[in-house]
Amino acid sequence: MKEQYITITGMNHYYGMKPFSVGKKIRCYKEPDNSYDTEAIKVTMKEIGTVGYVANSPLTTAMGTMSAGRIYDRVGHKFVAEVLFITSSKVICKVLDEETNLPQKFVIKRFI
Repeated sequence: MKEQYITITGMNHYYGMKPFSVGKKIRCYKEPDNSYDTEAIKVTMKEIGTVGYVANSPLTTAMGTMSAGRIYDRVGHKFVAEVLFITSSKVICKVLDEETNLPQKFVIKRFI
């Protein structure tokens, strides 16, 4: 499977950029009951809770990354991503497999 990248935004509503560091793993959860966006994907860190959301607008999604709407049907209800780059307003992450935390191209699915 082709590697997938996402942009995290909205950090200023939580803890800002401080919790993020390159290599940090983040957890992402779909929020279908979100009253603002039915394709919302919340981003959390184990230690502190919600830290932002996957960008879902052309204005907030970094070039080369997928919006929440584009990735929504390609991932499960929850998945893990790894921070690759941090800018002054965005965090860019690689989507990892939800079970193994490996980049998706390295995951071999078993068929019964």
